[in-house]
Amino acid sequence: MSASGSAYPDSVDRLIDEFASLPGIGRRSAERLAFFLLKASTDEAMGLARAIEDVKNNVGHCSICWNLTDSDPCQLCTDEQRDHSRVLVVEQPRDLIALEQTGMYRGGYHVLLGRLDPLSGVGEDTITLDALIDRVQDPARNATGSPVEEVILGLNPDMEGDSTALLVAERLEALGIQVTRLARGLPSGSQIEYANPAVLADAIHGRSSVSDPPATPTQRPGG
Repeated sequence: MSASGSAYPDSVDRLIDEFASLPGIGRRSAERLAFFLLKASTDEAMGLARAIEDVKNNVGHCSICWNLTDSDPCQLCTDEQRDHSRVLVVEQPRDLIALEQTGMYRGGYHVLLGRLDPLSGVGEDTITLDALIDRVQDPARNATGSPVEEVILGLNPDMEGDSTALLVAERLEALGIQVTRLARGLPSGSQIEYANPAVLADAIHGRSSVSDPPATPTQRPGG
């Protein structure tokens, strides 16, 4: 019996505790993962350990768009076939991946790494808005040195996402930059990472100006 009073050896207890600390993993799931590794070969188990080590040692944020990358600048920012005069702003790297998988957008990105949540004490200083402003003001700070002509807001369509989008739009419009947003083909209150590619493609093509009020169910097109 371990020092903690568990029937597991101390090393197994620590492994279960580490798995249980991951989001969405409860104690029972953590035990199943631990026993899977115990039954796996040494090569399989150490392969997982090396993958975790490599991620922590080699993956960081792109100095231009703040996406996850193992090279700086990232492959998206160094791709000269993309239109870097357009920058699509998202909250997290997983949102960028979801949008990129549609194949419908060939511009640049900017990852805020969060969103405003005043009730939780999350303010403007916790997101990469200043880095976005720098890209807009100085083409040398943008991918391939391209001047930014349009910023597309691709934030999650919920209260925090809308609050963040409003702040970003206010800062950018003061600089005379065209600011648009993804069309509300994305259901309000949902998450971009869970939307299917068809919905995301429609949202990209149907983006509108941030200054245009969202249509209500009683409004007719053009009315």
